[in-house]
Amino acid sequence: MANSPQAKKRAVQNATRFAINKARRSRIRTHLRKVEEAIASGDKEAAQAALRAAQPELMRGVTKGVFHKNTASRKMSRLASRVKALD
Repeated sequence: MANSPQAKKRAVQNATRFAINKARRSRIRTHLRKVEEAIASGDKEAAQAALRAAQPELMRGVTKGVFHKNTASRKMSRLASRVKALD
């Protein structure tokens, strides 16, 4: 348990940051799931729209430190190629 005032403050900050990052991660995963569902249904128009909506969310996660830049780029690349392959 935190004993010094600084350690207590850090514990509170860590809990707050964890909650914020968890919400961001959840929001990003929701957008990615919508793209996956559109791909699974075979609807190219819906998949492209979902991908356009997911792209800024994923990149925002990178700037906020939730995901690594390469991880986000890899996810976007793989989703984009799967959407492109739909016909």
